[in-house]
Amino acid sequence: MGEFRTVTYEVHNPKIKQNQSVRFAVLADVHGSEFGTDNCDLQAKIRENLPDAILVAGDMVVRKDVSTLENARKLLISLAKDFPVFYGLGNHESKMKIEGYPCQSEYLEYEQSLRKAGVHILTNEKYEFQAKGTSLVINGLELPLEYYHKPTSPKLTDQAMEQLMGKPEPDAVNILLAHSPKYGRTYFNWGADLILSGHYHGGVLRFSRHIGTISPQLMPFPRYCCGDFYQDGQCMIVSAGLGEHTMPLRIHNPRELIFIEMKS
Repeated sequence: MGEFRTVTYEVHNPKIKQNQSVRFAVLADVHGSEFGTDNCDLQAKIRENLPDAILVAGDMVVRKDVSTLENARKLLISLAKDFPVFYGLGNHESKMKIEGYPCQSEYLEYEQSLRKAGVHILTNEKYEFQAKGTSLVINGLELPLEYYHKPTSPKLTDQAMEQLMGKPEPDAVNILLAHSPKYGRTYFNWGADLILSGHYHGGVLRFSRHIGTISPQLMPFPRYCCGDFYQDGQCMIVSAGLGEHTMPLRIHNPRELIFIEMKS
């Protein structure tokens, strides 16, 4: 059983209805971790904060550990009974579902059970959502696996991003679930109002709110490593995540559950 902290960000956007606020809970890089039996501690903290929706920025599971599917399934199905849940996939989910992967059938069954429970799994798809009188569009980006290659990966161009996701909706708050923060500049260019990422686990050894040592692709001191970043009224928030895999190491880098309060 692990421990985690909560981090709350206040984000302002003129598209939010006047005198209203929309609250989100953000899960990233849980990797099958448990906080209390059946994640009761994690669930209690989320329910205490009464989010309008739960946004998942990928890697709920570990691709080489089938048992993590069950932990993630229980958590998300339980939360979906009380909250809208939107799930953008990370590299672990994308890897598990490819043809010929050893646990592909178990992963596909996991996805099917989540969809049946009402979880919105977004694979380069959009979902229009109303909260507190505000129109939101949740965009779930699934990058091809080549964009996760170590130590190098291709550049994500503005054109490639548009081919994957189309264009953002001009009159709605566009929220982009984009697991890898490496391409933050492209996400900003695309036009997302709020970008949610993870993947870097806070850089393993974290020096400050925004600076961590290394990315999973072995990039030292990666840009957009952790914390909040802003550009022209847009906001990108990168979670340090709630779990680890392979090397369960964190230094000055606590696991975190994020809450976002969006206001006009």
